[in-house]
Amino acid sequence: MGNAQKIKMALAYKGMSESELAKSLGKTPQAFNQRMKTDKFSMEELSKIAKIMGASYISEFSFPDGTKI
Repeated sequence: MGNAQKIKMALAYKGMSESELAKSLGKTPQAFNQRMKTDKFSMEELSKIAKIMGASYISEFSFPDGTKI
């Protein structure tokens, strides 16, 4: 499973849209959508994405209630 798929699953779990995440990252939804298509994210970017969603990133999204994606 790629990081883009993990991000989509974590967004669904959190009830957040890609557009909301993009804006929180300071990117346009279109630019973020292109990043999702290439599925190339640095560990720093993944950590930032996780922080925005209230999770931590350790090669997975780990939520306070124990759910891991």
